[in-house]
Amino acid sequence: MATPKIVLFYAFAPLADPEAIRLWQRDLGEALGLRGRLIISKDGVNGTLGGDLPALKKWVRSFRSYPAFKDVDIKWSEGTGLDVDGLSVDFPKLSVKVRDEIVSFGAPGELRVDEHGVVGGGARLSPDALHDLVQARDDVVFFDGRNALEAEIGRFRGAIVPDTETTRDFVELLDSGAYDDLKGKPVVTYCTGGIRCEVLSSLMTARGFGEVYQLEGGIVRYGERFGDDGLWDGSLYVFDKRGSVDFSDHTAVIGTCAGCGAQTKRTANCPDAACRRQFVVCESCDAVPCDEHATGPA
Repeated sequence: MATPKIVLFYAFAPLADPEAIRLWQRDLGEALGLRGRLIISKDGVNGTLGGDLPALKKWVRSFRSYPAFKDVDIKWSEGTGLDVDGLSVDFPKLSVKVRDEIVSFGAPGELRVDEHGVVGGGARLSPDALHDLVQARDDVVFFDGRNALEAEIGRFRGAIVPDTETTRDFVELLDSGAYDDLKGKPVVTYCTGGIRCEVLSSLMTARGFGEVYQLEGGIVRYGERFGDDGLWDGSLYVFDKRGSVDFSDHTAVIGTCAGCGAQTKRTANCPDAACRRQFVVCESCDAVPCDEHATGPA
């Protein structure tokens, strides 16, 4: 029986020939019938792939055979299904591209990477170490390293959620001094699988934030460890057809429909073709114009 799976992964490492890596990953993915997205740069690789379990296992063995990727953390989750050709229905195609950044903060000149990963990033905290820190300190600040929309359906309790539509907004917000009051506190950055916080924590450290941490493995690894019985509330937004994933059978619904105010974890694109925004919106309000989404229920 076919077993649809999805893998999420990244690796920061100096790559002498990103184009060669792109061709290898494109050919390998096509040969194994995988779909998904990979971004490659001189600083590493970032991706998510969907396919049948045996094919993904073969991909993992090949991917880890490259020295720079041998210790990469592969995060597994359930896929929605496979089509009649055995291809993942969670992605429309396989896309493998070379970019200036593997995660787009718009600051490629600031990122420094060596054979050990990002230079100058925040101290890593395992999920258990995070709990230890929270128990030992009463001034811990959770800082969401995702786009604000993602945090609407799930976030760490009491977290600061910057008003960001894209990852590029973080640099401007940090440079504005909007969060300078946090420079004397322990700040724990978190994101989906950890990659955005690798960069964000290094940007914060470079700007004088004295005690910066990053949640190792991101929300994904935290959810695997504590489910919905820890410090996390709600669903995890994901960038594929699934839309979101839950960590237990008692996940709280914390999102609020932009149209009617009902509780929902559903997100959807604005029905106006000229609008590129997404909203948290229930199925009943899916066709509500974006101006009504923006104002919310009366």
